Amino acid sequence: MMAVSSAFGGAKLETLLLSNSAAAVPPCQIRVFCKQARTGRALIRRGGPAIRCEVASDVLVQTAGGIDQNASSDSRSPSLSALEQLKTSAADRYTKERSSIVVIGLSIHTAPVEMREKLAIPEAEWPRAIAELCGLNHIEEAAVLSTCNRMEIYVVALSQHRGVKEVTEWMSKTSGIPVSEICEHRFLLYNKDATQHLFEVSAGLDSLVLGEGQILAQVKQVVKVGQGVTGFGRNISGLFKHAITVGKRVRTETNIASGAVSVSSAAVELALMKLPQSCHHSAKMLVVGAGKMGKLVIKHLVAKGCTKMVVVNRSEERVSAIRDELKDVEIIYKPLSEMLTCAFEADVIFTSTASDTLLFTKENVHDLPPVSQEVGGLRLFVDISVPRNVGTCVADVENSRVYNVDDLKEVVAANKEDRIRKAMEAQEIIGEESKQFEAWRDSLETVPTIKKLRAYAERVRVAELEKCLSKMGDDISKKTKRAVDDLSRGIVNKLLHGPMQHLRCDGSDSRTLDETLENMHALNRMFSLETEISVLEQKIRAKVEQNQK
Repeated sequence: MMAVSSAFGGAKLETLLLSNSAAAVPPCQIRVFCKQARTGRALIRRGGPAIRCEVASDVLVQTAGGIDQNASSDSRSPSLSALEQLKTSAADRYTKERSSIVVIGLSIHTAPVEMREKLAIPEAEWPRAIAELCGLNHIEEAAVLSTCNRMEIYVVALSQHRGVKEVTEWMSKTSGIPVSEICEHRFLLYNKDATQHLFEVSAGLDSLVLGEGQILAQVKQVVKVGQGVTGFGRNISGLFKHAITVGKRVRTETNIASGAVSVSSAAVELALMKLPQSCHHSAKMLVVGAGKMGKLVIKHLVAKGCTKMVVVNRSEERVSAIRDELKDVEIIYKPLSEMLTCAFEADVIFTSTASDTLLFTKENVHDLPPVSQEVGGLRLFVDISVPRNVGTCVADVENSRVYNVDDLKEVVAANKEDRIRKAMEAQEIIGEESKQFEAWRDSLETVPTIKKLRAYAERVRVAELEKCLSKMGDDISKKTKRAVDDLSRGIVNKLLHGPMQHLRCDGSDSRTLDETLENMHALNRMFSLETEISVLEQKIRAKVEQNQK
């Protein structure tokens, strides 16, 4: 990973690149050195240790007597623009490397629920988060995947190092968690590793409950919410749409989901593990929240033999729909205002609401009467919400026990080993799909050249057409003009067909990416398209304009 030294950090990048000043710019010497990256929880890499490369810059001072004698013999003319010097010196990452897909995340595997709940972003806030992320200097596209088990931000970054730094600082600002603490628990993945990770997430391989299906629905929701949102761009949109395809294919072609448990079913299993077996059918159950998770809790309770329960929800509509679906079960609806009254009579309380404030605290639980010894003498709170609905302080109340999503690992461990074997089949599919996605993304590399070449050909065509029509005089018919125009278009399209075919690399033929990129650079030289400089200037100008609004 290349990172420009802090010698460039003093000036805004856009000021440096867009400067039109005729003043002499001192030449730069670039020293490149590599060091072994430290391993740790803050950086996850597949396939061995990571190598981190840094660029140091010694800016030579131009004095009245000329350039410092330490300058290299091939120092470039001071009349060159700053952009040209950066491009030629290889210090400019933007023209030497394409934008990177990066995921900055915290999951149930790396961070405690206390941290994840502070970072959680409600679905309604995803568009705002995308807009703020894309307002950062080095972020082009973004998406947020925030669930009870993970908080992951996917971005297309102009610079990996700067992009990660900006996103981490943004996460700190929005959550109130210090950057150092986030860095301790986050994981970072780049490009192919980021792609494979999202595919594994969508397939249910990275879930607490291996093979669970709810995460696929959540990935679909990211795409649904992102449609039409500026910043949910071509690369990120393509990545998430391909992840949905992978998730469906894995579940169709493997049996990883057979017998799979969800977070909700694991919550029910955990509660039953903590209750005496003799009272599994008689314990009084209270479910707070009738959304997707709450509905699954109800269904799993019914599957375990529960025939009566109380459901507290803001409105009765969802509870009525569940009641109609489960006709042989007595489901009693109560409004949220009666939650504590219902808790007086409950032995086990499941919570799964989107509330960002605690529903149960030490103060209001302290007044609840003790439960019967027939159910073990302990009132169980099973909280599968993130942010949590039940405060940890509730565990301090005598005869109360609190469990959250992180405690479900105890249940999941029992069947995880068997399903890891099934996951090996899924990894083969993910490998195939990762190659297809990378081929698609590689093909985007030549898009600017394709556009530039077409625009160049169109300028030539129009100029020659105008010359031809002027020689033909003013009295030619519209039909003749159209015929000549069609003729010129046909000739240009036929001439461009070959070059265009050799600029595409989508995995449908035997052409390699290297061949395609060689063709791209050759066409850039032959037609003086200067695609890289143009793309760079467009990106930086767009950022400057965006930040000035």
